[in-house]
Amino acid sequence: MFSRNLPSTTAMQCFEAAARHMSFTRAADELNLTQSAVSKQVAQLESSLQHKLFRRVRRSLLLTPEGAIFLSDVRKVLTQLDMSTQAIMTYSGNSEVLKVATLPSFGSRWLASKLPAFLAAHPGISLEFHDRVEDFDLEQQDIDIAFFYGHGSWPDLACHKLFDERMVAVAAPSLLAHHPVQSASQLAELALLHLSTRPDAWHHWFADQGIATDRSYHGTRFETFPMLVRTAMAGGGVALVPRFTVDEELAAGQLAIAWPYRFQSASAYYLVYPEHLGELANVRRFVDHIVVCAEITRSELAE
Repeated sequence: MFSRNLPSTTAMQCFEAAARHMSFTRAADELNLTQSAVSKQVAQLESSLQHKLFRRVRRSLLLTPEGAIFLSDVRKVLTQLDMSTQAIMTYSGNSEVLKVATLPSFGSRWLASKLPAFLAAHPGISLEFHDRVEDFDLEQQDIDIAFFYGHGSWPDLACHKLFDERMVAVAAPSLLAHHPVQSASQLAELALLHLSTRPDAWHHWFADQGIATDRSYHGTRFETFPMLVRTAMAGGGVALVPRFTVDEELAAGQLAIAWPYRFQSASAYYLVYPEHLGELANVRRFVDHIVVCAEITRSELAE
């Protein structure tokens, strides 16, 4: 049950406006109220909270320490209320929002380009995206569909394998010009850049080519691909990344293949959703669209 001592929305709006302007008069002008009405709302709020929110110094308003603390929370409440109001005002009974979670790099470098065609074909469906860097419980976080990287087995989730991951070693052309690479083993002599969630990626890349080196775990580590790739572009070392995440940089000449060997990761990219949502028409429409897009990507990777 909600407490009956909760302040009114009007009182919070008056307090927030007065704190922003440091003036009851200017707050009243903004809210189309009288100065006395704003002052009364704030006074009632102070009485309810049993703390002064403002103090007057030489005819000027100043927030008390309690007022400053309360202001931060009031702004969050009013912002959330405004967002919820806007969402309801724009809601259409013919629309449906699908909440989708994706790995950041996967979303920006592969998924984003597949969305315009889906949205054009299904104007009644709205998509709401959330970034996630690790697996999570979809229902617990109120997510309808997610894109995971892994081995394809998650309890109570329907899984569609999209495509395998091909890892390539890339570096700035200027770095490779100063340090010509004649063999894969020579890469171990350069600064190796790592993704922190895949600490053994370089080890597997070397081992898959029969190369033994004690430097495969050495080097700078990054939490996400974007910073790792930017560091490689700036000449900071050699990065081992999924090919699709650097297609644009390779085409623009900002990165170059350091050694022409494509390593297939043990894991792959999957589209997943709670099994009980599989019968929902809009979930099926989105899944079918992505599966077709993934088939095209698989054929391109096979070339």
